[in-house]
Amino acid sequence: MGGQAKGKKKSKPKRKDIHPNMDATFVGLSPQERMKLRAHEKAKKKSAEKYSVLQLLEKTEECMDSFDFEMARLFLELSPDVGHSKYMYLGQIHTGQESVDFYTKGIQVLLSVLDKQAQTKQAQAAAAAPADEEAELPTAKDVCVAYCSMAEIYLTDLCMEEGAGDKCKELIERALQYHHENPEALQLMASYLFSTERNQEGKEYLLKSVGLWLPAQKQSAASSSTDEDMQNDIPPYESRVTTAKLLLESEEFELAVDVLEGLLDEDDEVVQVWYLSGWVCYLQLEKAKEQQEREGREVTEEETQEWKALEEAARSYLTNAKKLYNKLRCDDQPMLEHVEQLLGDLGGELEGEEEDPILDEDYEPCSDEEEEDDTAEAPMEH
Repeated sequence: MGGQAKGKKKSKPKRKDIHPNMDATFVGLSPQERMKLRAHEKAKKKSAEKYSVLQLLEKTEECMDSFDFEMARLFLELSPDVGHSKYMYLGQIHTGQESVDFYTKGIQVLLSVLDKQAQTKQAQAAAAAPADEEAELPTAKDVCVAYCSMAEIYLTDLCMEEGAGDKCKELIERALQYHHENPEALQLMASYLFSTERNQEGKEYLLKSVGLWLPAQKQSAASSSTDEDMQNDIPPYESRVTTAKLLLESEEFELAVDVLEGLLDEDDEVVQVWYLSGWVCYLQLEKAKEQQEREGREVTEEETQEWKALEEAARSYLTNAKKLYNKLRCDDQPMLEHVEQLLGDLGGELEGEEEDPILDEDYEPCSDEEEEDDTAEAPMEH
């Protein structure tokens, strides 16, 4: 019995690859995810065609100002190696390691621009071509400020990370390499040294920092000058508040008074400045009394008048601090408690103050977060 030959089994046609040219980026993604990614890439392409590099930088900053961070990142991706300021901005509004990453990228862009700038100057010098004086180009000072911003993170957000102190010092030293007479960098080094209990070294850096800008501030106040170069020599308001705290910690009371008077002249609606002004008068009074006791002599008439003036000044400043605290609805309880403690030691609030501190119509209430930012560099015991 011869069996019939089996027919050849027809092979099934291979399934056609419906995505023969799919980018590796899309592999493993759901249809919805692929659609979203394609839309993102399409938006990038359209934006790249539509905007120049300068316009992209402007758009990035506009998005960050309006807190549209997703769109800001889109514009960021289109010109990642152009414009350091966007990375500095992102570094400010983020925290911890993410902030460090943005600052690091910003510094890379800055250094690249400075390198090209140096090469261009050499080429222009060789060709005797005039430099473009109107262009606003980054400077070594910008690099210094960026390194300072990174160092501050290791004094605050990342202070508990392993090696944070060494990293902080390294970044400040780099900052000073690019601008060795930068007041904020010198003050930051002072803060670092105080935090490591190297107080004498810290005091030297602090006094050098203050000496670079306080004379300019006094001159500006005396002449009511608006000279831009003179104003640029003076650190930002918040930095000078920290200066006052560090001077108090160093028992440089006279300098602290000078700094605080300048701050009050500039803005008299900051509770912390009134509080520090009262505290420095209180500390001056206590120091004068301690010195008299150590010398074991009778109090002179001149000393009596001086002590009375310091006491009244301290009560006046602290009374205004408390009134302003309540008006602004601040919630820094430790500061309020210390104000009340000092007032208690001095005999209570000063009666007969003419009026409460005047507030602008558009003032905003204080918050713990703002107070923490102001005191991050130089925490002080109450």
